[in-house]
Amino acid sequence: MNILSPSILAADCARLGEQIDLAEQAGAQYLHIDIMDGMFVPSISFGMCVVSSLRKYTDMIFDVHLMVEEPTRYAADFARSGADIITVHVEACSNVEETLDWIHSLGRKAGLSVKPATPIRSVEKYLDKIDMLLVMTVEPGFGGQRYLPASTERIREARKMIKEKGLNVDIEVDGGITKQNVSTVLEAGANVIVAGSAVFHGDIGQNVRDMMAVLNAAETGKPAEI
Repeated sequence: MNILSPSILAADCARLGEQIDLAEQAGAQYLHIDIMDGMFVPSISFGMCVVSSLRKYTDMIFDVHLMVEEPTRYAADFARSGADIITVHVEACSNVEETLDWIHSLGRKAGLSVKPATPIRSVEKYLDKIDMLLVMTVEPGFGGQRYLPASTERIREARKMIKEKGLNVDIEVDGGITKQNVSTVLEAGANVIVAGSAVFHGDIGQNVRDMMAVLNAAETGKPAEI
């Protein structure tokens, strides 16, 4: 199933609830929430209070991406705050297996993310422990970047590994995804699409409907009507 996960990093924080409403009403299924600690990446973003406040506001699936060092320090807090999926970086964990097991012990789905410079094969041994693999298609830490073309082959490689192992693991992509290139990542094997600027800049409802048209067309094999 193809899923759209709008990233609130690109939203207007002064109108966050209103803008999330528009995205949800137009058909977005997940909400991507980037958590940055200023250490693993230079930026600082949202904390537990934002997640818990939004949890009272919507029933959307909260796709929480921890761009933090040693994420076991915070996983339980974000689980309590309302995260449904907690994704950590392979590069940020001193013990990846223990971190993924800890997330599952909290009753949450576990995702594992890999930066553009990190070989995709580095996550192969963890695939049977995750529900979702997040292939970063830009360098993590900043919104509004352009999609890195080399990401397409990395997505294909990830999907091939998952198929070879007979696993049911989603592939999420995050960074520079637009209506113009989303078909490329879907064809390569991604099925969970994070979009920030492409959703929250301009007409949010129409942006979501356009993206969903492409996602649905990829499943049916029919041309998208946008």
